[in-house]
Amino acid sequence: MNTTPENRYVLFKIMVIVILSACNSNRHSFDASGLFEAEETIISAETQGMLKVFDIQEGQTIQAGQRIGYIDSMQLYLQKKQLEAQVIALAGKKPNIPIQLSALQEQLRTSEREKVRIANLVKGDAATPKQLDDMNAQIDVLKKQIEAQKSSLSISSEGINKDVIPLEVQIEQLEDRLGKCHIVNPIAGTVLTKYTETNEMATIGKPLYKIADLSNIILRAYITGNQLPQIKLNQKVIVRTDDGNGGYKEVKGMIAWISDKAEFTPKTIQTKDERANMVYAIKVKVTNDGTYKIGMYGEVLFHGEGKMNSGK
Repeated sequence: MNTTPENRYVLFKIMVIVILSACNSNRHSFDASGLFEAEETIISAETQGMLKVFDIQEGQTIQAGQRIGYIDSMQLYLQKKQLEAQVIALAGKKPNIPIQLSALQEQLRTSEREKVRIANLVKGDAATPKQLDDMNAQIDVLKKQIEAQKSSLSISSEGINKDVIPLEVQIEQLEDRLGKCHIVNPIAGTVLTKYTETNEMATIGKPLYKIADLSNIILRAYITGNQLPQIKLNQKVIVRTDDGNGGYKEVKGMIAWISDKAEFTPKTIQTKDERANMVYAIKVKVTNDGTYKIGMYGEVLFHGEGKMNSGK
């Protein structure tokens, strides 16, 4: 029989009415009962490719941040190298503005020195004012040529920079996908189910394994509506399980959740007995020393502080 959590809960819910009825004749044995469960997380693949390494086993305890495998990333790596080559090629086309302006700037410096020489000659009446005016005009032309050339080269360089930006974004996207090729466990816990094996093909969203932190386990129990006023969130309770020797193992637990709606509610409630069949789910958090397993039966005592380790 497939013992999935859903099937276990269906079977348990069928039993719970009988158990609650039995409590009427043995009301003080326990206040509620249920099955232990854990907060399970399914870890899925974040990229596509062959699973080259997948080094975990069911029942193994693994830590958060632990690298447990990787998906083939060769094609993504080659795509990244291609984009990086394109970026380098574009960068090689960028004009070297200082070098390309150096010739005009040298002409400008020569003309400015010549201007000083002609100005001195004009003072000594060895040159005409027109020669000085011509030199000033030549210097103005050179300055405008330098500015025009600088603007043209800057526009060309900026255009190349803009062409590089989409390529760099694509490289970042590939780096993100390459990072996701490394399977890193996100939470500390115990591997409950392993869904795939090494050398199988992984696709985005394909489940790889199921993990749960079993250091704190939850007892999902059911109570009647009459019991609701007896409990509240964060209330300390006693959780009791069989110890295998005819007695009970008792530990402290805490009510972490109370359902706000009833289960087993008939579509049309006709009688008082049918109203009594309505039950509410609660979750009791228990520190697990390794004793408690998923699917194990447990009992809850709401006011049982004095019963700890009293035996059956």
